[in-house]
Amino acid sequence: MRKLCPNFDKEDGLEIILEVPIPEEMLTGMGTTCFNRWQNLRSLMNTQFADKSYAPSNNEFVVLVKLVAAPLIPLQGDECDDSVESRGKPEVGSFVLWQKNPDLWCVELVVSGFKVSAGSDGKVAWNQSSSQPFHANKGPARPLRRFFQGLDPRCTANLFLDAECVGESSINNEVCFMLKLQTEQHVLQAQSTSNTEIVMHTMLGYFSQRTGLLVKFEDTKLVKMKAVKGKETVFWETTIESMIEDYRYVDGIIIAHSGRTVATLYRYGAAQNHKRLIEEIWSIEEVDFNVVGLSMDCFMPPSDSEREQDGAEQTVGMG
Repeated sequence: MRKLCPNFDKEDGLEIILEVPIPEEMLTGMGTTCFNRWQNLRSLMNTQFADKSYAPSNNEFVVLVKLVAAPLIPLQGDECDDSVESRGKPEVGSFVLWQKNPDLWCVELVVSGFKVSAGSDGKVAWNQSSSQPFHANKGPARPLRRFFQGLDPRCTANLFLDAECVGESSINNEVCFMLKLQTEQHVLQAQSTSNTEIVMHTMLGYFSQRTGLLVKFEDTKLVKMKAVKGKETVFWETTIESMIEDYRYVDGIIIAHSGRTVATLYRYGAAQNHKRLIEEIWSIEEVDFNVVGLSMDCFMPPSDSEREQDGAEQTVGMG
């Protein structure tokens, strides 16, 4: 990821580029021109699991990067295997997250040669990946799900402000309150699309009775794919559980520095039931506040969206 920041040390100096390296394997073996690389990568991402000769681990990482960089949980996953099994050695990746307020954020993640970007400019949340150049999430802007992994105490407190205490549970020898939050129907309708209906979205937070810190966060969303004539209805259920650890103070604010997230995707209906499980073990290497040069431009949607909007306006004008 590259972000241009003003050079405050030298007024006549060049702008500073904040950069996160992209793995070399993402750029090699994809063709010699930008067009060829894009076409090859897009074909790779759209390959169906029916082709058993294609490495299924690649598809798992595609789903992984979409999950971890989604505003509070994506609608549905791609086609997946009939079973859950080991995919071999773990892959190492990295992410960088910028935030100005709960609804103003940008994240980029690279893992196993795949990259996904997502963000919110305060009005609309968006994401893009190699298989999907740009996609705006329907409904109001939402905070990033990763904020609720101990990275933003304010976001967590605001989310569970009106939650219901449904009991107690012991997590890693820590007695916790269980707070449950059920998304209201009008919010689900606002996030539904012409092809999808969000049936349910439930979140559970496990807060230590000793420290008050979030120890575990889980959310479940059930999405109904609106049936095409002559076909059965398909449902997608996504459950994501995050264990949160290693809280440390950074400039007086307590931030979690490691954790483990397990995402399970179920697809059932139309005589095909699929299940996929993905595990992410993450750690935070650096946290900083009041970053110099972090402007509104850093959170703007990519230029692809602007071209789509311009094209839509021209179409309306011609009609």
